[in-house]
Amino acid sequence: MLTQDDLNLIDAKGISVRQMDEQLNYFKKGFPYLPIVASASIEKGIQSFPEEEQTKYLDAWFAYLEQNKAIVKFVPASGAASRMFKDLFEFLSADYTVPTTSFEQTFFKEIHRFAFYTALNHFCILNEGHSMDELIAAGNYKLVVENLLYEKGLNYGQLPKGLILFHSYPAGPRTAMEEHLVEGALYACNKARQVNVHFTVSPEHKALFEALTREKTSAYAQQFGVDYHVGFSKQKSSTDTLAADAENNPFRENGKLVFRPGGHGALIENLNDISADVVFIKNIDNVVPDSFKPVTVRYKQLIAGVLVHYQQKIFNYLELIDSGKYTHEQLLEMLYFLQDKLCIKNPETKNLEDGELILYIKSKLNRPLRVCGMVRNAGEPGGGPFLTVNPDGTVSLQVLESSQIDLKDPEKKTLFEHGTHFNPVDLVCALKNYKGEKFNLPDYVDKNTGFISIKSKNGKELKALELPGLWNGAMSDWNTVFVEVPIETFNPVKTVNDLLRPEHQ
Repeated sequence: MLTQDDLNLIDAKGISVRQMDEQLNYFKKGFPYLPIVASASIEKGIQSFPEEEQTKYLDAWFAYLEQNKAIVKFVPASGAASRMFKDLFEFLSADYTVPTTSFEQTFFKEIHRFAFYTALNHFCILNEGHSMDELIAAGNYKLVVENLLYEKGLNYGQLPKGLILFHSYPAGPRTAMEEHLVEGALYACNKARQVNVHFTVSPEHKALFEALTREKTSAYAQQFGVDYHVGFSKQKSSTDTLAADAENNPFRENGKLVFRPGGHGALIENLNDISADVVFIKNIDNVVPDSFKPVTVRYKQLIAGVLVHYQQKIFNYLELIDSGKYTHEQLLEMLYFLQDKLCIKNPETKNLEDGELILYIKSKLNRPLRVCGMVRNAGEPGGGPFLTVNPDGTVSLQVLESSQIDLKDPEKKTLFEHGTHFNPVDLVCALKNYKGEKFNLPDYVDKNTGFISIKSKNGKELKALELPGLWNGAMSDWNTVFVEVPIETFNPVKTVNDLLRPEHQ
C-alpha cells in the first residue's frame, strides 16, 4: 500500500505508479532469456574490409563532413573511479603495511610512471612534510595511498574516471576527459570546425567537469584550430528504478521507498535529447595517448563512413517506396539489402504479397541506425555480437550480455563461449529519419531485456533492477551493422595498474 509520502516521492522523480508496478512485476516474473541463433562472426554478421575497400568508406565520411551536419561525440562519464583503486583500498584496510600482493608491489615499483605522479608528490609534501620517495623509503606506503585516494590529497577514490590523470605529455598530463576532447577534434569535427562533445556526469561532479572544461578547452581549440561546444547532462531521476526485498515487495529504509539509478541504459533518454545527425559513443576510459591515436581515429572514421554509406542507401529506398514508382526487382533488391547487409531475416516474407512486403520492408528500414565496431575475442569481459530472435519472429543483430543468455542450455552456452568477437563499446549512430526528423529513441527499447542483481544497503540485501543496457536492449529495435576493428582500438582502464600498459604510456 502506497502512502502519501510514497506518492509524493515518485511524483517528484517523474515516475508514475504504473511504471512502479511494472518494475515490481519484473522482480516477480524476471526477464526472459533472448533466443540466439548464432554468434556473429566474419562468416555471418560481422563485416571486415580490406584496406582498398576501407578507402571507399573513409572517403564517404570525409564527403559527409563537407556537408552542414551536426556531429556529436557522446561519452558516458558518470562512473566512479573507485573500482579502479579497489586493490589499493584493500591495501589500506589490510593488517600489513608493506606492499604484499603482486598488484601492490607493481603499483609502488612503477609509481613514477603514472601521469598523476607529480600531483601526488605535491600532496605528499604538503600533507606529510615529505616527498613520495621519502615516504616510501621510510616504509610509509599507506600514507602515499591515502594522499592518492582521500580528500586531503587527490581524492581519486571519490572522483569519476573522467577526472583522473591518465597520460603524460611534455606539456603536462591529461585526464581521460581531455583525451576525448582531443579525439573529437581528430574525427568528429564538422565543416565549420566545430567539435561537439557531450558527457553524461553525476550531479556531484558536474561542477568539477565544467571547471576542467573552462581551464583546458581554449588550449586544445587553439592547438587543433577548432571551436569546442562541450555539454553535460545527468541521468534523469525518472529513469531510477525501485529496489525490492526478498519477497519482491518495495524495499524501504526508515519507511521510505528506496530507488536506485537504472544503469547505463537510462542514458537512452540523454541521447534522445541530443539534436544531431551522427553521434559517436565511446566509454570514458577507452582512450590512448596521441602516439597511439592514429589507428583509433582511422577506424572511427571508417565505421562512420559505413554508417553514412548505408544510411544514404536506406534513405534512397524509403524515398523510392514513398514515390510508389518501384519495380518488383527493386523490391527484391531492398529485401536482399535487409537480409545481406543488415542481417534481418524473416521466414514469412516468402508468403507475403508485394503490398504486404513493401510495408514490412519500410517498417524495418525506417529506424535508427548504428554501426558497432567489434574486436577479436581476447578474453576481455563484456558483451558480444549475436544473431537473435526478436519478439516479431525476425532475426537481427544484437549486442548481448551473458545475463541475457540461458547459459544452462548447453547449445546456447557453446555459442556464447565460442564467440569470435566481443563488444568494445565503439558505436556511431544515425538518429534522424529520411525526412530529417529525429527518431524518438525510447520507442525502440526492448523493455524485456533488463536484468536483476543482488545488492546491499546498510547491511540489508536488496534486489536492484537494471534497465536494458544502452547498447544492448535500449537499441534492440535499431538497425545494426557490425564491423571488425583491431584490438588496438580497445584500451580500457579497469584498474589503476592498467595505466602502466604500453598503450597508456
